Amino acid sequence: MNRHVPFRFLLALSAALLVAPVAWAAGGHSQLQTFFQGQLDSADYQKKVFDRVARSWKQPSARHAPGPGKKAIVQAMVSQDGKLISTALLMESGSKVWDAAALAAVKKAAPFPRLPEGSASPSLEVHFHWSWTVTP
Repeated sequence: MNRHVPFRFLLALSAALLVAPVAWAAGGHSQLQTFFQGQLDSADYQKKVFDRVARSWKQPSARHAPGPGKKAIVQAMVSQDGKLISTALLMESGSKVWDAAALAAVKKAAPFPRLPEGSASPSLEVHFHWSWTVTP
């Protein structure tokens, strides 16, 4: 009987457990959802803002992805002329790198298009949600 089999098995098992989170994270992708607060009903404007922010997103490596059920939520205040008034991290994902990338994407995407004609509010509040989705 080979007495090294249990040791090798434990060694292989521990290596698999160390690599599993990275392998899990590597099998996924980031997902962006955008929510516009208030009375804005222009789908065209919403798509333009979403596209600008999505293009500016620089996804961190998979090892910095948030865990299941976690996400970063960035709040942006946009003026009538499309300038970014402010940003705030409303919810942390558990990954400082992921959160920083989310904030950076919104800031880099600015300025945004002017608010649509007839918009009664002097500013627009937008929430950007970044999460990690595992692909099967």
